[in-house]
Amino acid sequence: MGDVLLALSIPVLVFGGGIYAACDCWWRRRHPAPPSPYTHRAARLAEQDMLLLAEEIVDDAYAALGPLYDAPAAPTAPGPYGPPTVLSSRPSRPAAIPDRAPSRPAAVRKP
Repeated sequence: MGDVLLALSIPVLVFGGGIYAACDCWWRRRHPAPPSPYTHRAARLAEQDMLLLAEEIVDDAYAALGPLYDAPAAPTAPGPYGPPTVLSSRPSRPAAIPDRAPSRPAAVRKP
C-alpha cells in the first residue's frame, strides 16, 4: 500500500503545483506590486554618472584635438590662394542677433 500512495503522490504534487502557479499568476496580475523608488533612484544616479563620464570624455577629446578645429589666421594680403569671392544675385541675409528674438510675421489682411 505504501508504494501505491507514493506513486499517486507524484501526480497530485505536480497537479497541485500547477494550480498554485496558476492562482499565483492570476493574483499578481490583479494586484501588481508598486514600482520601487530605490530602482528609479538607482537609475537616475547611474544616468548622472554616465553623463559625467561622457562629459569628461568630450572635454578630454576637445583638449587634445581642440587646436585642430581652431580657425586659421586670416591672410594679410589677398593672393591667388585667398578666400573665394561670392558671386550671387541675391542679397546676403544679416547674421542672426543672439540676444534678440525673431520678429513675428505680419498679419494677413482680408480684402
